Amino acid sequence: MKCIMAAGSGTRLILLLSLFIFGVQICSADDDIHKDNIVVILDASGSMQDKFSGDRTKSKMEAAKAALQEVLSKVPDDTQIGLLVFSGANIQNDWVYPLGPKDTQKLIAAIHLPQPSGNTPLGKYIRIGANRLLDQREKQYNYGNYRLLVVTDGEASDADKVKYYTPEILNRQIRIDVIGVDMKTDHMLAKVVDSYRKADNPGELVAAVSQILAETGDTGTDVGGEDAFEYIAPLSSEIAADLIQRLTTPPSNTSITVKQAEVTPTRTTPPRKAPTPQQGDTDFRSGRGTVWFVVVLIVLSVIGFLIFRNRK
Repeated sequence: MKCIMAAGSGTRLILLLSLFIFGVQICSADDDIHKDNIVVILDASGSMQDKFSGDRTKSKMEAAKAALQEVLSKVPDDTQIGLLVFSGANIQNDWVYPLGPKDTQKLIAAIHLPQPSGNTPLGKYIRIGANRLLDQREKQYNYGNYRLLVVTDGEASDADKVKYYTPEILNRQIRIDVIGVDMKTDHMLAKVVDSYRKADNPGELVAAVSQILAETGDTGTDVGGEDAFEYIAPLSSEIAADLIQRLTTPPSNTSITVKQAEVTPTRTTPPRKAPTPQQGDTDFRSGRGTVWFVVVLIVLSVIGFLIFRNRK
């Protein structure tokens, strides 16, 4: 019994040491450590210039810009924010605000740059945004929260890439939140991402962005010293061992590779061969030839007989 208790205490001690070492690693890292890292992917396709079907006061793009400005300016200052825009006119770089510390004035200016134009290559851009978050997580020793916030009003023009990249992103523990702006039906991502919200008017769009980003901030459970030991003391050795496994097996930060185009194999038509005569046909033709030979022979014989008799 004492041996079992000692083993359980030993496992918890290892867990405590793991937590301590992980904390020291974070504290000794560069100052560029941020708990919350958010990349907003904004749809700037041509349809975003349309008015809401139930509220003609604003276009969908105007409402999206107003919602992002209102909410992003209020997130904690130590939050890292990136704004990635696809299909937008009036921009020189799709990263209108590269992932980095929040600078409210520059962020607001970046939000108002893009103008609606083009189609909806969502799959391509969720991969770009996710890879930037993975790169940041690698720099932060897997510390912090990482999420993509997608604001879009239509289905992707590259739906095959969306289906391919989405599970790759989720498997790497990057959170995906999607807001469907004035869509007649739910977006194709509605049932596979971490959260999906509909926004059928400007007010609902502000509320949706606010609800999603309200989850950022200090939600950690960091404890230290004797309090840390008291926190993990009730854990069984099995649970403690599982936590150790999770601590020592961080999520993959491997970049998501580009989906290769599927190559359709070329069908080659083999040269046509002359039909091979069947055995029955050969026999029939052979028999028919023999009959004609006999007939000709009989006719010649009759003619020869008549000629011979007339000479007599």
